Parts: sequence; C-alpha cells; structure tokens
Amino acid sequence: MKILIGCDHAGIEMKEAILPVLRELKVEYEDVGTCGEDSVDYPDFGEKVAIAVSRGVVERGILICGTGIGMSIVANKFPGVRAALCTDTFTARMSRLHNDANLLVLAGRITEDNTAKEIVRTWFNTPFEGGRHQRRLDKIRQIEERLKSYESSKP
Repeated sequence: MKILIGCDHAGIEMKEAILPVLRELKVEYEDVGTCGEDSVDYPDFGEKVAIAVSRGVVERGILICGTGIGMSIVANKFPGVRAALCTDTFTARMSRLHNDANLLVLAGRITEDNTAKEIVRTWFNTPFEGGRHQRRLDKIRQIEERLKSYESSKP
C-alpha cells in the first residue's frame, strides 16, 4: 500500500517519529511536506493528501498538525475522504473497524510520540468490519452525492 503523509510545522517532530513505523509495516509513503519548522498553513498540506485520497491516487493518508482539528476539517471537505482524528489506539481501531477511515489525523502537540506510533500500528493493522457499518458508509456517500447536485444547481 502507498500513502501520502503531510503535516504543518507543528507536526514535523511527530512525522519524523512515525516514519520508521511505516517502514516497519512496509507501508510505502510519499512525504508531501512540510519539511521545516517555519510556520506554514496547514490547509496547503491537508489538501495535497486529501485530494489524492479522494481521487483514489492513494488508498490512505496521514495528516498531522498541532491539535489535528484543522487537518480534520480540511480533509473531510473532500468527497470519499473519511478522516479520523485519533488520540489513542481505541479510536484508531474503531475508525477502521466501523468507519473504514482512509485518512488518519494525528495531534502533534497533544499526543505523545510513542502513543502516535501505536496509533499508526493499530490503524494500519485493523481491517474494516463491513456489515451494518457498510450501510452507514453508503449513506454518507449518498449525502456527498446530494451535496454535489446541490452545488451544481446553485445559481
């Protein structure tokens, strides 16, 4: 599996901490930045990852900012993206089991690096359960379709 990973300046340290875990899990990744500690705007990096997931260029992605909230907001603007802000292994597991989350969001200024590593392991090792949860995802997809038709009918 190939993923994209991106962060803002508040996520640099965590990104560097989890890259070895991705290699351990044999997850091929492309780092879309940022690569320095100078202040940057998180939407620029969130868009790069989320649009690739939305278009099916990659199956999954990871985004990191200070709280994870900004990246979550950006990522979930894109059709087909199910971005989950995970702060522990339970939320990581449930985001995959029940929501088939395809974009993991981490909080660089809140979550400890060792916890983030375990979140990444859990998230990549947990399959989607399907069943009744698929019905719910189908409803989300239908909402996205209705929103597209609403947007195209606006004057």
